[in-house]
Amino acid sequence: MTAATRRATPHDAARLAELLHDFNTEFDTETPGVEVLAERLRTLLGGTSTFAVLGGDPAVGLALVTLRPNVWSDGPVALLDEMYVEPSQRGGGVGSAILRHMVEICRDLGVAAIEINVDESDGDAMRFYERHGFSGVDPDTGERAFYFYRALGPDA
Repeated sequence: MTAATRRATPHDAARLAELLHDFNTEFDTETPGVEVLAERLRTLLGGTSTFAVLGGDPAVGLALVTLRPNVWSDGPVALLDEMYVEPSQRGGGVGSAILRHMVEICRDLGVAAIEINVDESDGDAMRFYERHGFSGVDPDTGERAFYFYRALGPDA
C-alpha cells in the first residue's frame, strides 16, 4: 500500500513546523521553535520559491524544497532542504512516497536538477536517496560531490 501524500499549503504550516522541530530535536540540532518555524513556513509556502510535500494522514513526514534560478538551465534547481519521517513510521514506505511526489512536482515545475545535502555519517539516508536515482557523484566525471557551508550570522 502506498502512503497518501499531498502538496502542502500555507494552512499546513503548523504541522510542518512541528515535524521540522521534532527532526532537529531528534538529532540534537538547534531549532527556533514551532511558532517561529510556522510563521516562516506560512510566508514561504505562500510564494513560488518553496513547496512541501506531506506524507500520511495525519502527516507523519515531509519534504521541504526551495527553488532557485540557475544560469546553466532554463528551469530552476531544487534543493531538498529537509526530509523527515517520524521514527515510528520509518521503513513503511511513507518516505519513498513523499520523495516520489516531490520529484513529480519538480518535473511539473520544469526543474532542471534536484540537489540534496546528506551528512557523511548518514549512510542510511545516502542509500535511501541512491535507491531513488540520486547520486553523490558528478555524472560527467564520476568524482564525488561535496557540500560546503559557512554560517554568516552574528556569532559566525
